[in-house]
Amino acid sequence: MRYFLELSYNGKAYHGWQIQPNAITVQEVLDKGLSLLLRTTIATMGAGRTDAGVHATQMFAHFDTEVLFDAEMIKYKLNSYLPEDIVIHSIFKVNSEAHTRFDALSRAYIYRISLQKNAFNNEQTFYLKPKLDLEKLKAASKILLEYKDFQCFSKSNTDVKTYHCDIMTAEWKIVGDELQFTIKANRFLRNMVRAIVGTLINIGIGKIEVSEMHTIIQSKSRSEAGFSVPARALYLSEIVYPDSIYLNE
Repeated sequence: MRYFLELSYNGKAYHGWQIQPNAITVQEVLDKGLSLLLRTTIATMGAGRTDAGVHATQMFAHFDTEVLFDAEMIKYKLNSYLPEDIVIHSIFKVNSEAHTRFDALSRAYIYRISLQKNAFNNEQTFYLKPKLDLEKLKAASKILLEYKDFQCFSKSNTDVKTYHCDIMTAEWKIVGDELQFTIKANRFLRNMVRAIVGTLINIGIGKIEVSEMHTIIQSKSRSEAGFSVPARALYLSEIVYPDSIYLNE
C-alpha cells in the first residue's frame, strides 16, 4: 500500500531534504521516525529537494508498507517523536502508482524580503537595506513568463535532461513590512528561485535595467544572472496533485 504524507519544516537545522552521507536531513529524520513507529524499514520519496536551510510550509513524501496502521494515531505519535521543527499534517492512502515527485502538477515558492530591520525575524527573512523599485520588480518578473529555458538560473554542473520549466506565476506583493515574491511552475532547477530573486533584486535597486532580463535569460549563462539570495528566506509553499492520485473510498 502506498501512502502520502504531508508535512512542513523549518530548514535551519538541516542540510536540505534529501538524505546525505555526512549531514542530517529532513528525510533522514522522517524515515527514522516512521521506521520506529511502524516497526519496519521505511524509505520515503519526497516531492522535491530543498537545499540546506530552505523551509517548507507544504511538502509531500510517499512511502510503501504492508503494515496496517491507524493514520491519525501514527500522525499523533510521529509528531510526538519528531523534533519541533518538523510537523506532520496528514497521512493518507493513494493509488499504488501515485508519485509525490513525478505526479506533481505544480510547485510554488515564496521568498520573503524584510523591508525593515527586525530583531526577531532574522532567521526567516532576508533583510535588504537598499530600497527596491516595486514597479521594476513586477515588470522584470513578467518577462519570466515569456520564456521556457532557464539555464541561466540553474546551478552549474547540474545533471538534468532539460532546463525547460513552465512558469505559471511570478509576482511580488507587500505583506506587512515584508516584500514577498511568489513563483509557481511545473518544475524548478537547482538554485533557480534564489538566482531569479537575486537577479530581480539587482533590477529593483537599479544596478541593471529591466530589459536586461531578456539578455540574461537568452545567454543561458549562470555568470550573467544575479547573485544567489540566502536560503533562510525561501519557502516551498504549495504542491498541487491531480485528483487521480487519490483513492475513491
